[in-house]
Amino acid sequence: MQPIYWLIMVAILLVLEMVTLGLTTIWFAGGALVAYIAGLCTAPLWLQIVLFLIVSIVLLVFTRPVVERHLNNNREKTNVDSLIGKHGKVIEEIDNFNQTGKVSLNGMEWTARSNIAEEKISPGSRVEVKEVKGAHLVVAVCSPEE
Repeated sequence: MQPIYWLIMVAILLVLEMVTLGLTTIWFAGGALVAYIAGLCTAPLWLQIVLFLIVSIVLLVFTRPVVERHLNNNREKTNVDSLIGKHGKVIEEIDNFNQTGKVSLNGMEWTARSNIAEEKISPGSRVEVKEVKGAHLVVAVCSPEE
């Protein structure tokens, strides 16, 4: 196989990546580039294919999660994800055992549960949203200095 075919494959995979922006084909372009270099060094076809597969899979498995984490780092949280870390006021006692509790947050009423199973949180308490589980906010009581 002529090395130029690997170079053409690199170009096609890079164009596909630009069109889809899925962070998938770029890693295979890296594998094709290594196979191209191996082809220039007159490596046998089987070695070029093995290098293409190994490099592509290694790049996909080990570098994709790191790159995605850094790319998604600056995205603004929307919907319920934006509630995490915000503070609200308890308007109905939060009691996980009896499955009761409501919090007022951003002018809306939310069903809430405590992040500590046995803890009851009385009305008027200031709480911080720790996570969102389904339609419930999981909250923790704020310390007085917050």
